[in-house]
Amino acid sequence: MKRRPLTGRGWGCLLSGILLMIAANIVSARPLLYLGVLLVALPLICLMIVRVPRRRGEVRRQISTDLLAVGETSRVQVRFDLWAFGVPNGIWRDTLPTAVRGEATGAYPQDALRYDLEGVRRGISVLGPLMLRTTDPFGLAQREQAFGDTRTITVIPQTVALDPLPTKVGAAGGTAQTRSTRIGQGADNLIPRPYAAGDSRRRIHWRATAHRGSLMVRQEEEEASPDAMVVLDRAADRWDRPGDEPDPLFESAVTLCASVALRLAQDGYSVDVVDSSGNALGALRGHEEDRDDLMIALAMVAPRGETHDLRSVVGSTPPGPLVLITGRLPDEDAEKLSTAGAAAPLLFAAEASDDAMSTVREHGWRPAPLPSSAVDLADTWASVLPFQAVPHV
Repeated sequence: MKRRPLTGRGWGCLLSGILLMIAANIVSARPLLYLGVLLVALPLICLMIVRVPRRRGEVRRQISTDLLAVGETSRVQVRFDLWAFGVPNGIWRDTLPTAVRGEATGAYPQDALRYDLEGVRRGISVLGPLMLRTTDPFGLAQREQAFGDTRTITVIPQTVALDPLPTKVGAAGGTAQTRSTRIGQGADNLIPRPYAAGDSRRRIHWRATAHRGSLMVRQEEEEASPDAMVVLDRAADRWDRPGDEPDPLFESAVTLCASVALRLAQDGYSVDVVDSSGNALGALRGHEEDRDDLMIALAMVAPRGETHDLRSVVGSTPPGPLVLITGRLPDEDAEKLSTAGAAAPLLFAAEASDDAMSTVREHGWRPAPLPSSAVDLADTWASVLPFQAVPHV
């Protein structure tokens, strides 16, 4: 909001001076004329004092967390270097986007400019510029000026703690169902095999050689890698049309998607997160940067595109756990919804009839309605687990 050059006091002084000058001419009172001229000139002089001096400044912001989650609080430290004739007194205010909220204002000058931010809406937004409003000593004129560059801030989805998958699901969905070609690291993943021409003698397994009576060498064993997949159905016809306010059901779906992916990764799965068109949103392979990449992708996700057949999304190798998060699920779509051969198919639908839920249950899914509040996600997740969940370690 652009501020007027004069404060309320300044406008009152100016109007009072004009009225006194008019009254002085009517009643022919020279003292009233002098007083009116003074009251008119004073705010104009104060306006020149405030607005004429040239000022330039540099702003640097430091945020305590690189990625701010919805509902999380972060501290912002602001370094504001101002070059001006004299040190003006005023009020500083940092411009906040709608994705965050906080008391980003205070008196100037002061030693340190700091405030707390709370994430309220996921997405990538712009923080800044810093605004400085100064007034003259009489409080008649004011000046508001922007300083410094803006800073990008990323608000990622909120995550909730979920119960781990039962160990039986991990065995069935992992080593028994899928096998990855990733090579294991460390001596525990080495098995002996007979020596072949060209093998380095440094790879001789002396203990196995002594046991077998013939040369044996170390060979890396392919690790059995349990794979899991999380599918976020963000097709445009599944959700309400995006408006000024976010759809609480879609926000709950994104929160559940992030929470499930992290839960499966903690359970030891190699997790792929895709949308209903097969586009990759992220993959968790045990690296910290994988988590950040997934959260940034989910911070920007929105309803769009169309839904494809789930079997084409999953591919020829079915995962162990398969988690499908969708919006509206018509009865005719429920009839065609396959589990794609997954060992543990779990489904969450924001809007589905009892017949649709019964149909997908007959197809092998364990379905549950998607709640609109993140508070209920943990209980909803626990209700679809195929077996008794093991307690958190």
